[in-house]
Amino acid sequence: MLYNFACKCSDYSQLFCIPLNLHYLCASFQINMDKKNIVRVQMQQSMEDIDETIVAVPILMECDKDEDFSEGVEKVGDLLPILPLRNMVLFPGVAMPVIAGRIKSMRMVRNAVQKKTFIGVSCQKDSAVDEPGLEDLYEVGTIAEIMRVLEMPDGTTTVILQGKKRFRLKSIKETEPFLIGKIEVLNDTRPKKQDGELDALASTIKDLTIKILTSTMDPPRDLIFSIRNNQNILYLINFASCNIISDAAVKQELLAINDLKDRAYRLLFILNREYQLIELKTSIQMKTHEDINKQQKEYFLQQQIKAIQKELGSDNINDIEVDEMRDKAKKKKWTKEVAETFEKEVVKLERLNPQSPDYSMQMQYVREILSLPWGEYSKDNFNLKRAERILNRDHYGMDKVKERIIEHLAVLKLKKDLRSPIICLYGPPGVGKTSLGKSIAEALNRKYMRVSLGGLHDEAEIRGHRRTYIGAMAGRIIESIKKAGTSNPVFVLDEIDKVGSDFKGDPASALLEVLDPEQNEHFHDNYLDIDYDLSKVMFIATANNLNTISQPLLDRMELIEVSGYIAEEKMQIALKHLIPKQMNAHGITEENIKFDKPAIRLIIDSYTRESGVRELEKKIAKVMRKVARKLASGEKLSPVITTTHIREYLGVEEYNPDKYQGNDYAGVVTGLAWTAAGGEILYVETSLSKSKGSKLTITGNLGDVMKESAVIALEYVRSHADAFEIDEPAFEDRSVHIHVPEGAIPKDGPSAGITMATSLVSAFTKRKVRENLAMTGEITLRGKVLPVGGIKEKILAAKRAGIKYIILSDENKKDINEIKAEYLKGVTFHYVSDIAQVIDYALPKAQTS
Repeated sequence: MLYNFACKCSDYSQLFCIPLNLHYLCASFQINMDKKNIVRVQMQQSMEDIDETIVAVPILMECDKDEDFSEGVEKVGDLLPILPLRNMVLFPGVAMPVIAGRIKSMRMVRNAVQKKTFIGVSCQKDSAVDEPGLEDLYEVGTIAEIMRVLEMPDGTTTVILQGKKRFRLKSIKETEPFLIGKIEVLNDTRPKKQDGELDALASTIKDLTIKILTSTMDPPRDLIFSIRNNQNILYLINFASCNIISDAAVKQELLAINDLKDRAYRLLFILNREYQLIELKTSIQMKTHEDINKQQKEYFLQQQIKAIQKELGSDNINDIEVDEMRDKAKKKKWTKEVAETFEKEVVKLERLNPQSPDYSMQMQYVREILSLPWGEYSKDNFNLKRAERILNRDHYGMDKVKERIIEHLAVLKLKKDLRSPIICLYGPPGVGKTSLGKSIAEALNRKYMRVSLGGLHDEAEIRGHRRTYIGAMAGRIIESIKKAGTSNPVFVLDEIDKVGSDFKGDPASALLEVLDPEQNEHFHDNYLDIDYDLSKVMFIATANNLNTISQPLLDRMELIEVSGYIAEEKMQIALKHLIPKQMNAHGITEENIKFDKPAIRLIIDSYTRESGVRELEKKIAKVMRKVARKLASGEKLSPVITTTHIREYLGVEEYNPDKYQGNDYAGVVTGLAWTAAGGEILYVETSLSKSKGSKLTITGNLGDVMKESAVIALEYVRSHADAFEIDEPAFEDRSVHIHVPEGAIPKDGPSAGITMATSLVSAFTKRKVRENLAMTGEITLRGKVLPVGGIKEKILAAKRAGIKYIILSDENKKDINEIKAEYLKGVTFHYVSDIAQVIDYALPKAQTS
């Protein structure tokens, strides 16, 4: 929409725009008319000094109802001076100010003013053309009368034109001193009689014009009043076409329509479209206005607070903190993406009101990003001999684990960017799996972090909570990395086999990303919402039982078994590690007391029953407390702790060592079992009693697998009765009872299969089992002996019990070859593949009476 600025004075009110703050503007301009009817406007005050709003409105002429504005046009010939206009279209009857800037235009204006002649006004097709010709001008233009010429203070000339009648430009006859064209005057086609349809169109156009003016500006009341009371239909249509529509091409289209009614219909269509767009914009603005006002109000208030604080000499503490965070961010070694995210979040923080609840949450999040060690890595120590010395100093045995760590260190020394391995140490409790992580961290010169996963049920503990939740925080992985201060610590995931799952999610599934070398380079924490590189972290998981760990998780880890200790190893661990540690913890020196080896052996055999040394350490700590009390009380204390002192300090012996109970009875066979606490020996007892029909009874708190082993063993013995020299009727009138002592302890597993079969054959044939013999292995219905696990722990249990001979499956021979010779000393192994071989070796032919 075009609005033109002019000044209002007493003589020219019908020609000029009506500005706001009339009294101020009238005081700022001095208007004079010279002898040539040219108005000269002089500014009494610079426009830069006028800081009040000036609103320009369209010029509205007063006219009669039937006036057609063509007075004097009949004198115009077929040649007429042509004034090219840029982006402006003049309509008959409409007054419009035009700035004449081109030299030819100014010559033509002065010539027309002097001779008091009409001029032709035509719009340029392209406003960028400075010297327009016939092809650059629209064909239809308007004959105009120059009503006033204003020479403005800035040197420009403003011409007030009023349209008279339309014309068609046929050709350009002259170009100097200005354009002169050959024209043909065009007449508007109007209804011959009073046309109610045209009146309705004019009324509708009038209403729409007022609505559009009211919606887009604050028009003076005089303007609205004049439009509402103007009865000239031609003028109303031309006024709306000229001043309400902004597109010059659309105006030109309307000007070219000869029929007045057709022009009115086309104008009405365009005005309706314009008004709908205005309403849509207004609706959008209203929806956002309230929120914008609130934000602006908060912003201005914050700016005022800052200004007040600055005047008082105290800067905003929040701004200081933000500046400090930006300074710290410059020193971070993070990627471009992380830097952009950080800056975006800081900008969001600055926009928040410090009193808003969202402010503290946003501040916490920004601090979380800043506190992480992006790209910070501790320098690894590649001294292999030092690393090996540290591992041997802190842990006795564990050769496979130590060998794997040294191998990794060696490869890392040669290839600097090797991704850290993910190791899973599994074995019974108390063998040093967790403490091994500290030694590895020291050997590599890395930070040590540990997270206990036992009883973990919520996936968010690993991945973190989303920031949409109140109290959201990062997961344990990211929090531990933050505490470590480096991105390559030794990270122990303790008790990974005890991770649970419920409606809150499956943490084990979340660990898949953490423990996958191909994925953890872009680990995504829900709270942080930025990928973090965990590929340099050395993860070490610990577990007691691999059966409870999901297979996908197992596939991502390198499994290393950490088996239990024999009594000799426990003795060395106690002397080298546990006793010095507890003496230091209780303030006791070697000058006060010493342990003799029989006393330590007594604690191991009679006060503990475990594969590890955790309970052993507790018992030694209890002895130290007794000694510390005597030292503190000044009581007399023996410098050497003997077995007598152990019984005095620890009380009655808690465990009777597993001992072989002999072979005095047929049907009693010694088996070997594996438990979470290590290996144990167990006895399988079989008794036969007369009854009507065959019946099998199994007791001893046995699990389903062990009960199935008993059924399989009985069926195999019965089907091969002839081979074992057992009478067939013996199965028809005898009830079989199989019992495994210590019924309060649950027992399960397939490894007692050959033990039960041997016990059954011994009971039916009355043949005693070979002395000092134990066995372990699974049996099938075909009589095959299958391999079992936990061989090392079972051998240790056998040695503790005084067993000299052990029957194993042929396929367990490879497990024996991997065990150190010192563990095997004093034990003879007999390998079998069939239960018949077991019976032949275990049950000598001699029978009891």
